[in-house]
This record gives sequence, C-alpha cells and structure tokens, in this order.
Amino acid sequence: MNNSKVILITGCSSGFGLITAARLAKSGHRVIATMRDTSKKSALLSEVQKRDTKLDIKPLDVTDKDSVNAAIQSISEDYGYIDVLINNAGCGIGGAFEDLADEEIRQVMETNFFGVQNVTRAAIPLMRPRKNGKIINISSISGLYALPMFGAYNASKWALEGFSESLRYELQFFGIDVLLVEPGRYKTEIFKKNLHLAKNHDNKNSPHYELSQHIRKLVTERLKDCHKDNEDVAEHIEKLIHAKNPPFRSQPDIEAKVFLLARKILPFRLFSFILNKKLFKRFKK
Repeated sequence: MNNSKVILITGCSSGFGLITAARLAKSGHRVIATMRDTSKKSALLSEVQKRDTKLDIKPLDVTDKDSVNAAIQSISEDYGYIDVLINNAGCGIGGAFEDLADEEIRQVMETNFFGVQNVTRAAIPLMRPRKNGKIINISSISGLYALPMFGAYNASKWALEGFSESLRYELQFFGIDVLLVEPGRYKTEIFKKNLHLAKNHDNKNSPHYELSQHIRKLVTERLKDCHKDNEDVAEHIEKLIHAKNPPFRSQPDIEAKVFLLARKILPFRLFSFILNKKLFKRFKK
C-alpha cells in the first residue's frame, strides 16, 4: 500500500480501539495496537484473524509515564517514526458528585485527560520530523453537553476538548493536524465490563440514591435500543486519516450531530428545559 502509515492506537483491548486497529491493519497500515494489559488481547487477535490481517501489539498504560516511554522507545526502534496517533484509551464512571470519592474523579481525569497528554507528549518527537501527521483524540458528545451523574466523565472530556483545541494551534507549524472525534451512544465495554460506579452509588442513605438509580435505569434502557455499529466509528476515523483538510471536530453518528446542532443553536435555558423533560419525565422523588 503506497500510502501505508505507521499508526499508534491506545486502548485496543475492546470497543472503538479494537475495531479501528483491525480495520486500519486490514487497509494496509502498520498498526501498533496498545493496551494496558496485553493478557486481554484475545478479542483483538480474534478480530484480526477474522479479517485476515496482522498488527503489532504492545503494552502501554496511559497513566504510567514509564510504560508510555517504554512503548514509544520500542516504536522508535522498530519503526523510527509515527504518522498517526489515535488517543482512544478511556474510562467512565457514573455517580452524583457527592457520591464520588476524590480518588474516583482523579482516576477518570488521569486516564481521559492526563493519559492523553502523557502519550501525546512522548509521541510528538517521533512525528515532528515528518512534517505531516495527525493526532486524533477520541472525545465524546459528552464533551459538548453535560448530564447528571456523569460529571466526572463530562469534566474529563471537556478538558480534552480544550487541550486539543490549544494543541492544534501549536502543532500546525510542524505539519501535525490535531482532530477530535465526538461519538454519541454506542454499545462499548465502557457501559459493560468497564462500567464503574461511584463508591456510594448504591448507598440507600445517599440523598442522590433515587436519582442515581433512575438515571442508571434510563441509560440501560437507551443502550438496549442502540443499534449503531462500532465499525462506523472506525470507518469515520479512517476517512479522517486520509482526508486532506479534515474538520477539527467531527461526529460519526446522526445522534451526536443532532445534539451538537441543538446545543449550538438553542439558548441554554431552552436546551436545559428539553433535556430535563427527556431525563426526568418519569422520575418521582
């Protein structure tokens, strides 16, 4: 493949990272798929085998600078450079602010925000000499509007949005494009095996207990009705990689596009009123 690129992806044990890594490898790119725990690589290997392709799997914990530096050093020795960095690794947590422990909030920020910075800082020196590259940060529509019980996750994605926008200006002079992908709801492991709830989420003595249970039930119901394919996000990312002038912010699904449009054109009071109606029409305290 003449336009084959060296692509580093974080968080490839499941979800968007897994599918994107397999898809890009099948397209002929040299993919370095990383994950915190490589003992969890079986799902990725199965997907890669199904597509009759191959890729490189390396350990990388985005919250551990030594792990990040070791991975980047290994990539430098094996490939010499990076064309595309896809910061996909992330985690979520549900719970009211008062039910969340300080360390729970910090862990989300360590992964979703500082983890992106750790990998990006280490990877840029392998990208800058090429004068042509892309850093694609997987954000969320939750980085553009907030929901109750997701304050920690919202905060991490809002921080990622701001950081990415600033970094875009800084790296444009080196030919490196910084992009944000903002998906809506998808059935990924962040809502299943990787689901984390506040320590006091199920504490019946919490003043937020009824509300937290209502929101959890609502999210579960809406996920059951979600039939979007994770492959759509992988395809969207692939198009961004090959695009000459890709948009800074982009959404791979209609739901995310609609929410973004509503957030942009509606006064906050009206947007909030509509959201309240949708979230709490069946809630009784």
